[in-house]
Amino acid sequence: MTKSIKDHCGLFGVFGIPDAVERTYLGLYAQQHRGQESAGIASIQEDRLAFHKGMGLVSDVFSREQLARLASHAAIGHVRYSTTGSSNVANAQPLVVDSARRMIAVAHNGNLVNSALLRQELEQQGHFFPIFHTTTDTEIVLYLVARHPDLMKGLKQALNAVQGAYSLLFLTPTALIAARDPQGFRPLVLGKIPAHNGRAEVWAVASETCAFDLNKIERVRDVEPGEIIIVDNNGLRSERTRPASKCHPAHCMFEHVYFARPDSVVHGDLVHRVRKNLGRFLAKEHPVKADLVTPIPDSGTSAALGFAEASGIPFEMAFMRNHYVGRTFIQPRPDDRCSNVEIKLSVIREVVQGKRVVVVDDSIIRGTTSRSRMRLLREAGAKEVHLRVSCPPTKHPCYYGIDFPDPNELVANQKSVAEIQRHLGVDSLGYLSLEKMLSAVSLPPDRYCTACWSGEYAVPPVDRMAKNRLETR
Repeated sequence: MTKSIKDHCGLFGVFGIPDAVERTYLGLYAQQHRGQESAGIASIQEDRLAFHKGMGLVSDVFSREQLARLASHAAIGHVRYSTTGSSNVANAQPLVVDSARRMIAVAHNGNLVNSALLRQELEQQGHFFPIFHTTTDTEIVLYLVARHPDLMKGLKQALNAVQGAYSLLFLTPTALIAARDPQGFRPLVLGKIPAHNGRAEVWAVASETCAFDLNKIERVRDVEPGEIIIVDNNGLRSERTRPASKCHPAHCMFEHVYFARPDSVVHGDLVHRVRKNLGRFLAKEHPVKADLVTPIPDSGTSAALGFAEASGIPFEMAFMRNHYVGRTFIQPRPDDRCSNVEIKLSVIREVVQGKRVVVVDDSIIRGTTSRSRMRLLREAGAKEVHLRVSCPPTKHPCYYGIDFPDPNELVANQKSVAEIQRHLGVDSLGYLSLEKMLSAVSLPPDRYCTACWSGEYAVPPVDRMAKNRLETR
């Protein structure tokens, strides 16, 4: 079985419009690529919160009746891939707590690097020990906030206690709150629907702007690193966990390389444009004589277009993806004639037969999937196969919300480029340099997190353990 790299989560929230729940559903639907394990929505119901969540895709979890039951002027939603805590309904978000002080829901995109330590401290306080119902780091944030009598003071204390990556949405019976860590690892963007016919401005927050496009919401700006946005019946106001001068942005560059949808604006740049730039630079750094350039769909398509434009080699679609493949009970046959790769991707033989083919992929993580894809090209009759990768070799674990925490699983950590080339069975292999990758985006190089390539961590991890660390204690 092949194991592909997984994303973290997607967030959407909106306040001040009667169809807030329907818009949240659409916002999650647009961000389904960010997590396919579970989905959930919480909404304001007078002085309480209602919620529904379940395992599976957004369209599987919610029915018309469930959306109608949640109907409200304000809601937050979440799609999840597990980076801390296993995949089960208890860990699905938003998480909701109903304490003596208040009812509050939270949805989280990211990964805390000191969650095990914080949980141990809370458990040692005695009265918090039996209250943990999940094995996610998100629940720790929720209880740190909920135990304080003053919501905003509790929120600021909690956010100053946690370390790592967090883009958070909170919902109370009176307000929607968004918060982003001081490094701004994970994307979080603010949008609005302008005031109209006596209706006040409607404010929304999402992980990606593609969620706004589907809802006809205008992008306003990114939520700043270290910023807290509060939206209630009085409008919008901004506070901070720490001054902007003490926040040091380290935006995840992998969002541009792989995760985000090409039509989203992430960290201030259109993803499609960044990926085309990556492909152009890749063609200059690793030229090759070939008959066609083809992407690994879908995240490699924009980079392949840039490579083709810069090199003058014709662009072709040699791989066809089956977009209707989800989880399957079919296992590979003993002779390996039918793997997951073959179920999800097929090669157009007439396009590649007898041709010198340049394949552009976004990344190589474990190498298993890439090896199978290159084999498919050989079996279809490709004369030569040249693999080009639109980022540097991924050598180091990610502790900020991407599912490769174990360096032993990373092929570039274990093998040299020449060894990877032989392992994949390609005629040549070229990775984009770190310098050129950072030239493809608009902010200065020191504003991006490149830890998975460089090994330089903006926030040193305290818990260097796997995603299930909180359920094995």
